[in-house]
Amino acid sequence: MTVHGSAGLLAAWEDGLAHRGPARTLALHRAARPGAGPDDLLRLPVGEREADLYALRRTLFGDRMPVLADCAHCGEALEFDLDAAALAAPPEPGDEPLRVTEDGWQVEFRPPTVGDLTAAASALDPRGELLHRCVLTARYGDREVDAGDLPEAVQRRLAEAAERADPAADITLRTACPGCGAATPLRLDIAAHLWAELDFWARDLLTDVHVLARAYGWTEPEILALSPVRRRYYLELCADA
Repeated sequence: MTVHGSAGLLAAWEDGLAHRGPARTLALHRAARPGAGPDDLLRLPVGEREADLYALRRTLFGDRMPVLADCAHCGEALEFDLDAAALAAPPEPGDEPLRVTEDGWQVEFRPPTVGDLTAAASALDPRGELLHRCVLTARYGDREVDAGDLPEAVQRRLAEAAERADPAADITLRTACPGCGAATPLRLDIAAHLWAELDFWARDLLTDVHVLARAYGWTEPEILALSPVRRRYYLELCADA
């Protein structure tokens, strides 16, 4: 994991501002793997991308990751901490195709990559796009079948097998509500979580740049070159003046 300086992180934030959804997630992933090209990132398993984003979050903001949500049953606020270090471990890669057999159906497929999910997000039929991209062979008895013709039961088996093969791709917690006691499923969206924190950090830093530039006449690169400790000290001097 390459640790960015303030200027590099501001550039990543600015890049993310111009995008939404998968494109913004890709911008964050470029910040996590600055040496990788776009095609390299799109070929990665989804779980590996998620691990990269957790590792970047850990590098920037530490291991403690506060999570806020609402109980799905009574609406009470749920607040707890996660350990980003435990979620940043990369998944074990697997090269062999996955196989599912169900009531005469025989399917070979691979787990979705980042590129597969990106393409599916912009398709008219996201599920169909994923099936056509990830299914390698599909047969019913001795007859070869198009991936789009797989029955719902087989598609569910494929989704379950893909989740087992790449569990870091979709992490869902079940959290007990202290108010009503019911369990609420919470899907961890690390891209959204990391973006919210980066956005707050960037806007706060730009406010500091504005204050110091007005007080001392320094340029943005000069201010960003200061260590956080020295920057904070100068801001305190400005407040006391």
